[in-house]
Amino acid sequence: MAKLLYIESSPRKGRSKSIRVANEFLDGYRSAHPEDEVVTIDLWAKDLPEFDGYTIDAKYQVLHGKDFDEAQKKAWQAVVDVCDEFKSADKYVISLPMWNFGIPYKLKHYIDVIAQPGQTFSFDPESGYSGLVTGKPVTVVYARGGAYGSDETKGMDFQKSYMEMILGFVGFTDIQSVVIEPTLAAPDEVSATEDAAIEKARSLAASF
Repeated sequence: MAKLLYIESSPRKGRSKSIRVANEFLDGYRSAHPEDEVVTIDLWAKDLPEFDGYTIDAKYQVLHGKDFDEAQKKAWQAVVDVCDEFKSADKYVISLPMWNFGIPYKLKHYIDVIAQPGQTFSFDPESGYSGLVTGKPVTVVYARGGAYGSDETKGMDFQKSYMEMILGFVGFTDIQSVVIEPTLAAPDEVSATEDAAIEKARSLAASF
């Protein structure tokens, strides 16, 4: 039995296109893999540790191979708990809208917590950085009001480009994408785009 972790980052819930398409993926996945466990993290309901002074100090203790004081130890354990939850999965689905050409701040907060030395990546002076979350597939569902596939607009996409960079940094190589765009077009066009995204999501889910 495998564990799939679904990370949801839109606050719009029933009105969210990224959530709707992700749910279609999950429905298809459950049908194809009824024995697997699906766990959802709603980032708008999750209590994430703040990356405050104690936590930052603890991170640098890790980077320099030094011990923690008690405050740093407590702060770092809260980070490790979130990282352990993330790393416990065998497969991942992430859904997100585009906010101001990037990602929602709740998702950025989550990434800032889990992207840590010794947890999801390592560093060697000779070989550089290495991701530690390896051999696991991830499907990312993106929704955005505009269209960012042309030469004129693709440079404004800090949503998909950032997610692919950070996922690759922590070790993912099997990254699939489902894009719903433009969600602010005419209703008929949006409906067709959403239908196409759902079809792709269900297709990916069957073999995920």
